[in-house]
Amino acid sequence: MTALQHFKNISVFNRSSSFLAYVSLLFVFLYSGFCDVGIAQSNSPEDKVIMGIFAHPDDEILASTIFHKYIREGAEVVLVTATDGRLGTNDYNDYEAGDELAEVRRGEMKCSADILGAKLYHLDYEDQLKTAEGFDGFVSQSQGLLEDLHRIISDEQPDVIVTFGPDGFSNHIDHRIVGVSATQVVLSKKWEKIPQLFYMGFPSSQLDEMNMIYRGTLDKYLTVQIPYSEQDADVALEMARCHKSQFAPQMLEMWEKRMQNQEKVVYLRPFVKPNKEADDLFEYSLTTDD
Repeated sequence: MTALQHFKNISVFNRSSSFLAYVSLLFVFLYSGFCDVGIAQSNSPEDKVIMGIFAHPDDEILASTIFHKYIREGAEVVLVTATDGRLGTNDYNDYEAGDELAEVRRGEMKCSADILGAKLYHLDYEDQLKTAEGFDGFVSQSQGLLEDLHRIISDEQPDVIVTFGPDGFSNHIDHRIVGVSATQVVLSKKWEKIPQLFYMGFPSSQLDEMNMIYRGTLDKYLTVQIPYSEQDADVALEMARCHKSQFAPQMLEMWEKRMQNQEKVVYLRPFVKPNKEADDLFEYSLTTDD
């Protein structure tokens, strides 16, 4: 089940509105500016490595515009897709959940990565990491994922990692597990090159109260704004077209029209490392702005 399909199961959306919710979730990065935060400044991206760590084939579309932007500017992009997408059934395909659909989605993911020009690690964990099999099934998958992410990060030495935050972007359990796993690996040791973590986020100001609780990020925490070009948007659309089993043509048509009228910016939340020590819980507090 992908981020879009999971959206149908959130109780605050009825079935008649699920299609629009699909589109809104997938293309959230097209939303115009919503809070007073600064455009991210960075050193030259030339020869830098950006790693995207996501759960399903098609999740990479959420950050595809900025991935292409940085490839244009000389960076290398490495995509890590954790699961095989075997549970990604929907109203737009006739596949049953299982091995056949997983094979189809593996091909779709390769198509997307090839169009982007990214190196791809497509792991073979099952959607939901075998939670249906109980503790033993899940633990074997989750520990294997941690080990694989450690190996890949060690091999690739990324400067930046883009993944899901604790909200999972859509409250999807696979997104949350993968994002937490990537974070755990980065925090588990002193790396020779410590990657900067960024989390995809959905602004709370754009959500109703219940969805804010499920998956919102307070606007002022989304402090990184990455602009992208029309060319980047075109490549993102071509990547999305690879995922024929997931995206109906009318969804892509709506996306294309929407892109013509939206500010081209992607919003992220940086992981901020602790900057002081304390021996009392109340002594150590976060500084916030009103």
